[in-house]
Amino acid sequence: MNRRKKYKIFILCCLALDLMTMAWLGYRYLDRQIPDELQISRGETVSVSALLDHPLVSFEEAIEVSADGSYTLPCKILGYIPFKSIKVTPVDDKAVYVSGSTVGIYLRTRGVLVVDTGEIQSQSGETKEPSKGIVKPGDYILSMNEEQIKDKKELIRDLDELDGTQVQLELNREGEILPVSVTPVKDSEGAYKLGLWVRDDTQGIGTLTYVDEQGKYGALGHGISDVDTAGLLDIQEGTLYKAQILAVSRGSRGNPGELAGMIRYDNSNVLGSIQENCKNGIYGQMDLSDAQKLSLVKMPVAHKQEIETGPALIRCSVDGHVKEYEAQIKRIDLNHEDSNKSFILQVTDEELLEKTGGVVQGMLVRYNVVKRGKTSIYKGLHDVVYAFY
Repeated sequence: MNRRKKYKIFILCCLALDLMTMAWLGYRYLDRQIPDELQISRGETVSVSALLDHPLVSFEEAIEVSADGSYTLPCKILGYIPFKSIKVTPVDDKAVYVSGSTVGIYLRTRGVLVVDTGEIQSQSGETKEPSKGIVKPGDYILSMNEEQIKDKKELIRDLDELDGTQVQLELNREGEILPVSVTPVKDSEGAYKLGLWVRDDTQGIGTLTYVDEQGKYGALGHGISDVDTAGLLDIQEGTLYKAQILAVSRGSRGNPGELAGMIRYDNSNVLGSIQENCKNGIYGQMDLSDAQKLSLVKMPVAHKQEIETGPALIRCSVDGHVKEYEAQIKRIDLNHEDSNKSFILQVTDEELLEKTGGVVQGMLVRYNVVKRGKTSIYKGLHDVVYAFY
C-alpha cells in the first residue's frame, strides 16, 4: 500500500470519527433538553409536547400506565429514530415555607465508620497492620463478637475486654453485611488494637431549604458524605440546631468559599430530628412552632419545566439575617444526571459579591419562576475528628 492510499484511509478514518463524535454530542445535547420524567399539576390541561417542543424531536401518542393518570410519552429523533419515553406523572399542587436560615447539623452513623486502616507498634517492636486487606475504608462496624456496636464508646468497651484472640466483626460494606475475622495486636503500651481509624459522628452547618405544613423539612440539597472515604454517610440519627454565623470565607475561582458558624448543643437550640441522609439532602421532622421562629416565606412549589433562564433570587444568611440577593440563571439542563448541577447561575448582586465573592457553600438558591418555588442548596458541612483503635 503506497503512502497516498494510507493517507487517504487516515483522512477517511478521521472523518468517520468526527461524524461519530458529532452524533454522540448531538444525542447528549438532546438528552439534556428532553427529560426522562416530568410532573404536572393534577387537573391542569397542559401539552407536554408543547412544553418540550424541539425541531429535531417528535412525540407519539401518550400511553397510559396507571390509574392515577400517569402516562408515558414516546418520542423520536427526526420522526424515525426511537429516542426515549418520557414518564409524566400528575401530582397535587402544594406549597412549602422556604427558608434560607443557617442551621447546625449533628449526625451519628449507623455503626462505626472505618476511615482507614493503620499500623501498630507492637510490644515486640514490630510494626503490624492487623486489619489491612480485611477491613476497608467506608465499612461500618455493626458488631464485635456478636455484640452490637452503636458508637465509639461501645467499640472501646469491647476492645478493653480483648485477650489477643481473634475477633469476629460484622461489617456493612456498601449495603452488604459481611462477617470478617481480625486478630488484635497489643501495642507498646499494652492495649489491644485492631489498627483502624474510625468515626461515628459528623457535625457542621448548612442551610434549611423548606418546611412543609406538616413540619417535614428538607435541607442542604446534597447528601452528607465522609470527607475521607467520599461515601454517603449511613446515619442512625441526627439533630438539627439553631446556628450562628461567625465568618464568611470568600469564594474565588477554584475555591467555593464557605460559611463558618457556631452551634450550641443544648435542648433550647434544637429545631428538629434528622431522619434521612440521601443524595438530595437531609430530611426530618420539626415542630411548626419552632419553624416559625426562623425566617420563612410561604410559596407554591414549581415543576422543573417551569424554571426559566433570567432573574433569580439567592435567599441566604451571611450576617445572621436572611436576605434575598439578585442573580441570573444562565442555562438550564432539564435532564442532567446530577440534579445539583442542572443550571448555571451567575451572582449579580453587588452586596453579595462584596461579602462572599459569589455563591459560597451553605447558600440557598431560589428560582425566580412563574410560581417562584423551586430550591437548591450548596455544600457547607465539616467533619469532626476521628480516632484510632
